[in-house]
Amino acid sequence: MAQAYRDNLRQPFAKPLPTMYDLPSEDPEESGLPDEFHDFQPHLLSATLRLAGVERDRIFTGTDLNLYYDPNHPLWHKRPDWFVAIGVPRLYAGWDLRLSYVVWDEGVNPYVVVELLSPGTEKEDLGQTKAGEGEPPTKWDVYESILKVPYYILYDRYSNTLRGFRLVEGQYQALAVENDRIWMPELKAGLGLWQGEYEGRTRPWLRWLDEEGSWIPTPLEQAEERQQKAEERQQQAEERQRQAEANAARLAEKLRVLGIDPE
Repeated sequence: MAQAYRDNLRQPFAKPLPTMYDLPSEDPEESGLPDEFHDFQPHLLSATLRLAGVERDRIFTGTDLNLYYDPNHPLWHKRPDWFVAIGVPRLYAGWDLRLSYVVWDEGVNPYVVVELLSPGTEKEDLGQTKAGEGEPPTKWDVYESILKVPYYILYDRYSNTLRGFRLVEGQYQALAVENDRIWMPELKAGLGLWQGEYEGRTRPWLRWLDEEGSWIPTPLEQAEERQQKAEERQQQAEERQRQAEANAARLAEKLRVLGIDPE
């Protein structure tokens, strides 16, 4: 099935273009995830993302996944800490888990990219480095000029600093950050720093807000909330039952005082 799908994809092109089946999901020369934070934080972003009017199966979020952006240089890629593409199937071709995200194959660029700053990548993430002659472009250049990602968000967990940029007329302009929150009106959602416990660690975490400014719960939080409400309803029902029994007992006692058999 996979081979047939690849063959069908390649037919319209003058030369075969690699798909996600042909391109690796990780660079073997890189070490992969550097720490637990870079694992947990992207998962929280995916778990709290809800977009009004967009079905969950038409949203793809990538974490530490190779993002291939140039069909003329098919091995050139970046690996965002987290990104979301809107309007593509959650599963590749509707059935497969992605090995990588290939822009010319998917036909949809990421809408939001989040980079988690670390000492080794901070300068490139902030656009403070330049590519040498013949070298692949920097992250900033790829997100701004090639992929034209509408929103580029950066979070420094060491200083708990949140920064954001919006693409305006082809260039990134800094976004206002108020109360550690960034609003994205096109998505009717925002990103902000939430102080709380996630995966056993209490600290500021980056997570999504709905259009009313409320934190969007994770599926686990939703389940816990449903369980809590069910327990509260059960307690209320038991309390009503106790009150009814107490009222019946008082009425029966009054009837006995009047010489009336309550039975």
